[in-house]
Amino acid sequence: MTQPQYIPCMLIRGGTSKGAYFLASDLPQSPEARDQLLIKIMGSGDVQQINGIGGGTTLTSKVAIISPSQSSDAEIDYLFAQVGVENKTVDTKPSCGNILSGVVAFASEKGLVELGDGSTTIRVKNINTNTIIEVTAETPNKKLKIDGTTSIDGVPGTGSPVLLNFLDVGGSKTGKLFPTGLLKEDINGIEVTCIDAAVPMVHIPARALGLVGNETKLEIDSNAELLKKIESIRIIAGEKMGLGDVSGSVIPKVSIVSPPHGVGSITSRYLVPHNCHASHAVTGAICVGAASLIEGTVTHQQAKDPSSLVVIEHPSGKIDVKITLLEGEFEPVIAQAALVRTARPLFKGDVYVA
Repeated sequence: MTQPQYIPCMLIRGGTSKGAYFLASDLPQSPEARDQLLIKIMGSGDVQQINGIGGGTTLTSKVAIISPSQSSDAEIDYLFAQVGVENKTVDTKPSCGNILSGVVAFASEKGLVELGDGSTTIRVKNINTNTIIEVTAETPNKKLKIDGTTSIDGVPGTGSPVLLNFLDVGGSKTGKLFPTGLLKEDINGIEVTCIDAAVPMVHIPARALGLVGNETKLEIDSNAELLKKIESIRIIAGEKMGLGDVSGSVIPKVSIVSPPHGVGSITSRYLVPHNCHASHAVTGAICVGAASLIEGTVTHQQAKDPSSLVVIEHPSGKIDVKITLLEGEFEPVIAQAALVRTARPLFKGDVYVA
């Protein structure tokens, strides 16, 4: 009789996402074997993921793989995996800033870092993008604080703040902030901006798609003709950005941008990429925020009085990102991008794998 097999796991709500966190040493070293195991653990291939621990949405079918850093510039290595829901796929091309906000909770629980008295900052190397992020959490008396008064739109209640400070995120995947060499260009008769800041993205003005820009997630997700039009633009943009055939990949992501409808700087509907995010991704917020500050982009044309603190309106409220933009020799340099999230550990234990 086969003996049950288990792997240690934590489930953590990070920002507006939720994911399973693993030590890299507890997973197979082969990427192919690892991915097949993650598909089984999350229950992918079924819209409900009923046979796994995934939550049945792209925002809750995420994985963080953590290990001591191999780089002298960081303490922790972080590999993000987007695990398919209906499809049995694992994509490590993108990253996720929301899931990143749970790294301190996981790393401290596993003894990978020592918590300071008052607050703790961990330098994390994002393996997906080869960038460094400083993650700071409140740790009074050298204990991680979970409860607090910080709220983020898209998450009920409040929690202790987690500061994410992204360093030099321009060209995170393609090597260039504007991988096509243009600030804006025509794809299928629509002016768009292709930009790679924390995540490769295509920014499309809402009006060019026949939208106002403040449509709900349901309105966007139920508009099959709209999604088909956006996907055709995304696939062409992926080729132009040097990403190859992106029909089976979640990058580049897409943002439908429009002027603010409230008190923000700009409105964004972030697609992930085949349905609308219920709120907004962290990396996507950095990309939209940076583009809104750069004259000549379609994003800047939609923004109202953009400043270093960009307030992005999304379906669940807003997300604030502080951008430090410097003049570079060939293109602007995003020296820093800072956001505040919260994180909450939900369980720790073993997940059954066989």
